[in-house]
Amino acid sequence: MSPAADALPSVLPVREYLLVALVTAVLTFLLTGLVRVFAIRIGAVAYPRQRDVHVVPMPRLGGLAMYLGICGGMLLAHQLPVLRRAFDYSLDPVAVLIGGGIIVGIGMLDDRFELDSLTKLAGQTTCAGILVLFGIQWFVLWVPWGGEQGVFGSVLILDQNQGSLLAILLAVTMINAINFVDGLDGLASGVGLIAAASICVFSLHLLDLSGGDIATYSPALIAATLAGACLGFLPHNFQPARIFMGDSGSMLIGLMLAAASTTASGKPNPSLWGVTDAIAIFSPLLIVMAVLFIPVLDLAMAVVRRTAKGVSPFSADKMHLHHRLLQIGHSQRRAVLLIYLWAGLFAFGAVAVTLFDASAVMWTVGLGVLVAVIVSAIPRLRSR
Repeated sequence: MSPAADALPSVLPVREYLLVALVTAVLTFLLTGLVRVFAIRIGAVAYPRQRDVHVVPMPRLGGLAMYLGICGGMLLAHQLPVLRRAFDYSLDPVAVLIGGGIIVGIGMLDDRFELDSLTKLAGQTTCAGILVLFGIQWFVLWVPWGGEQGVFGSVLILDQNQGSLLAILLAVTMINAINFVDGLDGLASGVGLIAAASICVFSLHLLDLSGGDIATYSPALIAATLAGACLGFLPHNFQPARIFMGDSGSMLIGLMLAAASTTASGKPNPSLWGVTDAIAIFSPLLIVMAVLFIPVLDLAMAVVRRTAKGVSPFSADKMHLHHRLLQIGHSQRRAVLLIYLWAGLFAFGAVAVTLFDASAVMWTVGLGVLVAVIVSAIPRLRSR
């Protein structure tokens, strides 16, 4: 039986996805305390450095608790008759569990022994390659040119080499973007929550438009479990934090975001193309990039800044966006909430365009951006 023939024409399984996300959050919340004790015992502790914001030693390895929570959420989904379809017709969830487990292991080694940047890059590329081996890669790519009369843009058909290379580049970029933004208490977990929630909402929209096509179940499941893990970890990590997620957590978030966006928009689905221009323009990839606009911009600026100084792009400094917000005069909590605001505006604004009237959404997002700019500049305006 083909996936299309086994599609569900009835109500969307929203409650099932919410249940999986909630169970993942509860498991992550409960396991984080145990992981904190384990991190202290093995010496996986972040001691304050010149570029750091925290002033006391802090245990790491939070990514281990997040991964275990995700495993629990995936196991529950496998037992639910509706969501089990994501496992029966694809290897996407299995790929995420295997690739995520390996990248968490690499991150744990870094949290304990401080691996060099090239070793971590090699590990990131390997985990991205594992996703490709299990079929998470790009087969089609929408581009804003070459369309027929009355059609904006066209769809490129990628061969296996092109699709694999694009998937690996996307995964490595997202992993490092989240890793770079992980500089304040609760920042990476909150941005990951916003990104995963927006992808889940959009994936459910795709599931609805496709009439319940099985191919669209996996991205929503990956995003739902990631959102639950970030939500469960956030109470332990928000300022004042009791534990850091470390590279084990930030790299896991980036890898899963890459997997969710690739499975949602990288596979051919003729039932979706042409439904509406917004579906083609605002694919899950662009939604993820909208969410990660701030981290990716920060990553790009860091690479340019460090290259111009003649140092390695992976060398550390204290010029990231969150550092600049602190220098302006914002507190740690206010700086984190401001980045949440910016990420939420871009993310859910991109999703809303696919759901509601585009002009109304643009005006709303524009107003939100104006408010965000004013709030961000308040300390500097006061000083003047």
